[in-house]
Amino acid sequence: MTRDDRIKALCLKAKRASRRLAIIDTRTKNKILKEMAGALIKNSSYILRENSKDIKLAEKNNLSKALVDRLTLTSSRIKSMSDSLIDISKLKDPVGNIIETMRRPNGLLIKKIRVPIGVILIIYESRPNVTGDCIGLCLKSGNAVILRGGSEAIKSNMAIFKVLNEAPARYKLPYGAITMIEDTDRSVINSLLTKNSLIDLVMPRGGESLIEYVMASSRIPVIKHYKGVCHVYVDKKANLDMAEDICYNAKVQRPGVCNAMETMLVHKDVAKIFLPRMIRRFQKAGVEIRGSKEVKEIVKDVAPATESDWYTEYLDLILSVKTVKGVDEAIGHIMKYGSYHSDSIVTNDRSAAQKFLSEVDSACVYVNASTRFTDGGEFGKGAEIGISTDKIHARGPVGLEELTSYKYIVYGSGQIRK
Repeated sequence: MTRDDRIKALCLKAKRASRRLAIIDTRTKNKILKEMAGALIKNSSYILRENSKDIKLAEKNNLSKALVDRLTLTSSRIKSMSDSLIDISKLKDPVGNIIETMRRPNGLLIKKIRVPIGVILIIYESRPNVTGDCIGLCLKSGNAVILRGGSEAIKSNMAIFKVLNEAPARYKLPYGAITMIEDTDRSVINSLLTKNSLIDLVMPRGGESLIEYVMASSRIPVIKHYKGVCHVYVDKKANLDMAEDICYNAKVQRPGVCNAMETMLVHKDVAKIFLPRMIRRFQKAGVEIRGSKEVKEIVKDVAPATESDWYTEYLDLILSVKTVKGVDEAIGHIMKYGSYHSDSIVTNDRSAAQKFLSEVDSACVYVNASTRFTDGGEFGKGAEIGISTDKIHARGPVGLEELTSYKYIVYGSGQIRK
């Protein structure tokens, strides 16, 4: 059997499983999620042992500290994965929800109801916690899931998959409901992306090259978890103490994730007060600053920013900094260089805040808050499949509702069209 034949066989099993998953009752799904949550805690030592193998290889291959952090699991992070599954079990099941009801003049009763999408393919890199989140969300929304993680996290991903796949044995989860592709060869992705008759949706999560490759190669509809070139704009009417804490959190708390700030914009009227103290704080945390000409005139010991820096998602302790003349220039910069992910304004000026909210066309736009909140758990979705930067169907954190489509059911009493 060829590699493509094996992939096709797995996709067929997932397709069959998706039909059964679509009709599993909410109570059973919630019981399965709770079993899975408990299994993660019970088997945390095993998961951590497997994760340590991935970490050692990553360090041997000289991956950046930020990427190693994305890869690393701890007891606390496993507990968070478990908590996410519990949270998902508590959320309202979207499947079968009636979106709209219409009674037509001819007596037809039409109902628009939520239904699962079917089979969802997730192609992702680095972060093994994604494995648990995707399994939990797809199960609750009635979708079969096919997971293809990166080679750098294969031990961790397989361990989590094994634990979660075996946990609900007594509930007889349909075979093929959860599939993990162990083969990390790039040709597997090529094969998967041609299975449009068996897979209904693909969501890639990872570096820019992976996203672009999937977009160019897929015959399946794609929701992009694209790069996060996120901005925080410090307005002239900002509370500068608040701005300092927000910017520090947005960059330093976890720099290797997509909702971390990559560019800080500062109004020229407060730059001489704000930048020296803010940059010193960043530098103490190990952040490399790349500044515009105006920034370098205020703080001498920063590297010059190049045009490419404004487009770059560093996923590391590197930050681009620029001064702007006002909210209009800040918005213009974001719309030119940003990735439609998450952007924030820090200000006490209501009109500036409203202008920013109205004109920044990103999935998540904030006033006086860190971009780090762009997350399914933080948005009350339990977890997320990813952060969509698209404008069709799903945008922002992709949770249960975004993993459903809808269909119309029509009740008649003998009507015929004339």
